[in-house]
Amino acid sequence: MGDMANSSGEFYSKSQQQREAPHAGGFGCTLAELRSLMELRGAEALQKIQEAYGDVGGLCRRLKTSPTEGLADNATDLEKRRQIYGQNFIPPKQPKTFLRLVWEALQDVTLIILEVAAIVSLGLSFYAPPGQESEACGNVAAGAEDEGEAEAGWIEGAAILLSVICVVLVTAFNDWSKEKQFRGLQSRIEQEQKFTVIRNGQLLQVPVAALVVGDIAQVKYGDLLPADGVLIQGNDLKIDESSLTGESDHVRKSADKDPMLLSGTHVMEGSGRMVVTAVGVNSQTGIIFTLLGAGGEEEEKKDKRAKKQDVAVAMEMQPLKSAEGGEMEEREKKRASVPKKEKSVLQGKLTKLAVQIGKAGLVMSAITVIILVLYFVIETFVVQGRVWLAECTPVYVQYFVKFFIIGVTVLVVAVPEGLPLAVTISLAYSVKKMMKDNNLVRHLDACETMGNATAICSDKTGTLTTNRMTVVQSYLGDTHYKEIPAASALTPKILDLLVHAISINSAYTTKILPPEKEGALPRQVGNKTECALLGFVLDLERDFQPVREQVPEDKLYKVYTFNSVRKSMSTAIRMPDGGFRLFSKGASEILLKKCSNILNSNGELRNFRDRDRDEMVKKIIEPMACDGLRTICIAYRDFSAGQEPDWDNENEVVSDLTCIAVVGIEDPVRPEVPEAIRKCQRAGITVRMVTGDNINTARAIAAKCGILQPGEDFLCLEGKEFNLRIRNEKGEIEQERLDKVWPKLRVLARSSPTDKHTLVKGIIDSTSGEQRQVVAVTGDGTNDGPALKKADVGFAMGIAGTDVAKEASDIILTDDNFTSIVKAVMWGRNVYDSISKFLQFQLTVNVVAVIVAFTGACITQDSPLKAVQMLWVNLIMDTFASLALATEPPTEALLLRKPYGRDKPLISRTMMKNILGHAVYQLTVIFTLLFVGELFFDIDSGRNAPLHSPPSEHYTIIFNTFVMMQLFNEINARKIHGERNVFDGIFSNPIFCSIVLGTFGIQIVIVQFGGKPFSCAPLSAQQWLWCLFVGIGELLWGQVIATIPTSRLKCLKEAGHGPGTDEMTDEDLADGEEEIDHAERELRRGQILWFRGLNRIQTQMEVVSTFKRSASFQGALRRRSSVLSQLHDVTNLSTPTHLILSAASPTSAAGSES
Repeated sequence: MGDMANSSGEFYSKSQQQREAPHAGGFGCTLAELRSLMELRGAEALQKIQEAYGDVGGLCRRLKTSPTEGLADNATDLEKRRQIYGQNFIPPKQPKTFLRLVWEALQDVTLIILEVAAIVSLGLSFYAPPGQESEACGNVAAGAEDEGEAEAGWIEGAAILLSVICVVLVTAFNDWSKEKQFRGLQSRIEQEQKFTVIRNGQLLQVPVAALVVGDIAQVKYGDLLPADGVLIQGNDLKIDESSLTGESDHVRKSADKDPMLLSGTHVMEGSGRMVVTAVGVNSQTGIIFTLLGAGGEEEEKKDKRAKKQDVAVAMEMQPLKSAEGGEMEEREKKRASVPKKEKSVLQGKLTKLAVQIGKAGLVMSAITVIILVLYFVIETFVVQGRVWLAECTPVYVQYFVKFFIIGVTVLVVAVPEGLPLAVTISLAYSVKKMMKDNNLVRHLDACETMGNATAICSDKTGTLTTNRMTVVQSYLGDTHYKEIPAASALTPKILDLLVHAISINSAYTTKILPPEKEGALPRQVGNKTECALLGFVLDLERDFQPVREQVPEDKLYKVYTFNSVRKSMSTAIRMPDGGFRLFSKGASEILLKKCSNILNSNGELRNFRDRDRDEMVKKIIEPMACDGLRTICIAYRDFSAGQEPDWDNENEVVSDLTCIAVVGIEDPVRPEVPEAIRKCQRAGITVRMVTGDNINTARAIAAKCGILQPGEDFLCLEGKEFNLRIRNEKGEIEQERLDKVWPKLRVLARSSPTDKHTLVKGIIDSTSGEQRQVVAVTGDGTNDGPALKKADVGFAMGIAGTDVAKEASDIILTDDNFTSIVKAVMWGRNVYDSISKFLQFQLTVNVVAVIVAFTGACITQDSPLKAVQMLWVNLIMDTFASLALATEPPTEALLLRKPYGRDKPLISRTMMKNILGHAVYQLTVIFTLLFVGELFFDIDSGRNAPLHSPPSEHYTIIFNTFVMMQLFNEINARKIHGERNVFDGIFSNPIFCSIVLGTFGIQIVIVQFGGKPFSCAPLSAQQWLWCLFVGIGELLWGQVIATIPTSRLKCLKEAGHGPGTDEMTDEDLADGEEEIDHAERELRRGQILWFRGLNRIQTQMEVVSTFKRSASFQGALRRRSSVLSQLHDVTNLSTPTHLILSAASPTSAAGSES
């Protein structure tokens, strides 16, 4: 991306030369002009537009576009615009090359030790000791007299190097394919992002990358702006520019005060139209991307310094302004001193476990080397009384190297470096498959956290219901209609007012289009509630389009758009007589309070008093709500010609209304939802419904879904009541009060986004249960952002969701369906189980291999399993087993158990019983073979063989038996909860079958033809059958172990607990900064290098962070504090140092930009 910076610079200078030419490509504005225009704000920008173009219309004329019709959809014209003004595309950072990944894989500390050992061993094998005084060195050299054998000494070193190369290539290839997968996933997400533009007077949805300068774009609530533009016309438009400026207050935009709209900012309220003036690398976001890209190369060098700087930075963290100002500062103080907890439950447990195993391995290998060296020294120089002769030195050194290699081998087998691989494969495989189940995973760890979920807070509309709304009941002219009335039954005045109120007072982007296929339902475009009302107009045999043509959008005098605080929308139009008429619609209980009149059956006004309102609520609204209908009130108000109201005083304007109608809108429950909720409840997950609807509607739908079970003790609260119960006299939220409410709460109605956030945060922070709750949240609106971010897993709706919600989420539901969440739970639990299976298998191999190598080395001075054989075993148990066990498909049975929770150890008692049980069997077999095997098979003993002696059948049988036992134990490892049938569903996983058979095939080749490099002698058919027989014994032994009840084995310890409780309570610190691993703080660098693998995975998975295009990169020009407070947005996209550097000197950054 460095060259991109230069190229955009060249582009820039060329365009300045073009300015001398009449004008770029026949357009009236050059690229440089537009770029400098977009750097201005507010009054300055308006002044510049007036000086240069007259007004926004003049700018449109210069750009050869029409503010109402848009561009002609003409391919050559669009292409020409792309050539002159650039494409709306920001080139991604270059992916790492394969060689770079190979180099990274080589940094693994155990591999480095092995490489050194192999090279020393190679060097020594080519060194022949001078003279014939080998006698003087004792029996050390015995057996090496044979010329051919002495020459074969190099093979062991070479074989170790070869297997190291294999391991490195496999790791690098995995990383590479993973990176490729995620880039594919990301480009898919980018292609799916569409934006509404006007071309040829038609509204079109075009991919964001297809936007060009001069396009007229429709901007609405919830959009993430994809390009820079100038506002032509706006209704109550408010923009969140915090991603660019760091100011959290929403900025009001209007064509006559501040018309500049910038890419990467979020529309929080209102709607409007803008003309696109800068795209891609020339937009404000693009310019910052370019700055960042240029910093990319230097960033590598600063990596070292960054580590130190980050610590200092964490101390200076400053929050964004927040509603809970007071709490924030105290939180800040704590935040500086405490590291962030691990994001993923699993990774926390794995990190701890891996560290424990690594330490044990290190100790074992050190002891092995020390014992071997001491034994050799005492045997040679003390017992045999020899003197160390100079010419014998190379021979002795060769021995020491051999001991060192044995020690390293023990370490290699002990350290489960396959763990990161298993996690990666399992997650990557799951993510790929979850795409098919309509789950688009943005953050990898969310996939596994979902398996631990204990609570789901779900939206109602669109998730539990179909989000295809229709008006089914209405109250018009003093009559309650249980179905749609005939148009003839209504007074023309009421009908006319109703049609106008609905057609004008709704977003003009909301439409009902004819069905795409014959016999299908009409297509609803835009806000679904408004679609229901427009559908009602069509059902009354009227049409909304002519009304809208009569009153086009730019003729609307004042619009109060819908937001979560108002819960209503109002539009004012100027009447022919010079007066105004205001149409209002909104939640019935809120709007009826503002009504003082109502239309009777003749369409005349009659007084509407409090008493009438209460009666209406009882007789009309509550019965509708109890049928699960959402009630909307439609009203209007006339202002006479002389009295123009103060439009800024909204409460004054929207009052004294006349009620036209109350309608009941049905949003049917999705047919598959009740079953999905039943599955959740069986799996130990509590489903809560959080909705903005009224409490009766919410309760009715919750009962239909099965969230409320008859005879259960539960709470259904409204937002107000909820707040009263959880706040103290000072209005502060108290966790103890919250803890009394949430366990029984099932429905929260009329809730604001803040209530949703409070509830989620309260459940997560609660310490009242046995374990901390893991909460998933669904959301689709812009206002759900905070709750989605706070939750352990945030689900955004792919169809109905706004860009802001998707940005804050971890998983996007591409079909907006609750059943997909249940699928996500299944996959999450499956990931967890896959990794436990892999651990059970790997730890058995580890325990056995380490003990065999250790005791063998101490008793016979030579490990029965040679270094190269160990590496092969390592390859089976790491790479292949992780592939085989991590790709098991999930089954419904996963939903029959309760969630594991955060504190349940990774290795349960049952697994520990299996690991130790199988280890006992394998060790018994191997030691029997080691010490009496030669008698049993009637072959030469392989013990005490001198250096470089040819491979013995005896040790080959031990190696072969060992591998056979692992292969059959791999089948045992498929079940971790003590099930008896280990073959259950084995054929549904072809990868598993092919890997087991493939490993078996390669083993035959190694034993029969491996020869010296693998220290193997070919075996006879009879010996092979014995090895197989002992291997199959594993399956039978597995049944014996399954019979022993785990509850009896109190002595067994569990391993791999989650992070301790003290670390969990500081949950609220987790909001803002870079992740710091606990393990990294307590470990020496050397010990943890290998498990950098884990972090490397995390980092690469963070390629997904590129989705955060908006909020991450504009950070470069923020004030320093806001950069830091939002640093987590930029997680790992690149080390944040250069962000901090550019932010620390805003002047230089701004200078380079202009």
